[in-house]
Amino acid sequence: MVDVGDKAETVREAVARGEVGMNRAALRAVTTGTARKGDVLAVAQVAAIAAAKRTWELVPLCHAIPLTGVSVDLVPDVRRSRIHIEARVRTIGRTGAEMEALVAVAAAGLTVYDMLKAVDRGMVIHRIRLVRKTGGKSGTYARAGERETPSRR
Repeated sequence: MVDVGDKAETVREAVARGEVGMNRAALRAVTTGTARKGDVLAVAQVAAIAAAKRTWELVPLCHAIPLTGVSVDLVPDVRRSRIHIEARVRTIGRTGAEMEALVAVAAAGLTVYDMLKAVDRGMVIHRIRLVRKTGGKSGTYARAGERETPSRR
């Protein structure tokens, strides 16, 4: 594990995104609230937040960091038959929150898959990526070509 003891504490934020592609029947179950296991978007949101808080237990050599905020948005895209996921993680600390944001997106995607697999086993969780990070010695990173808000796609 990297020693971050000499780093300054700064406000840090990381934003990650991903998508779950599915057939129209699965997406219809989400948008109409008829999935057998319940409210897919709400459960996936809770799973993502819980995963972000426990990232250090899932990813070897990852620091346990105190999170000051985690928000997760899941936006159905009927035209493209997918759900867009965005996680935003904030902390004040000596190391960034990129892994926490990425793990949150992955956990949300896996939860969507689990809740809808009876309708579509061919779902694809893809394009999990860091979109932006701020704070720390390396400053700001912003992925080229990404819009600020997923709901504006």
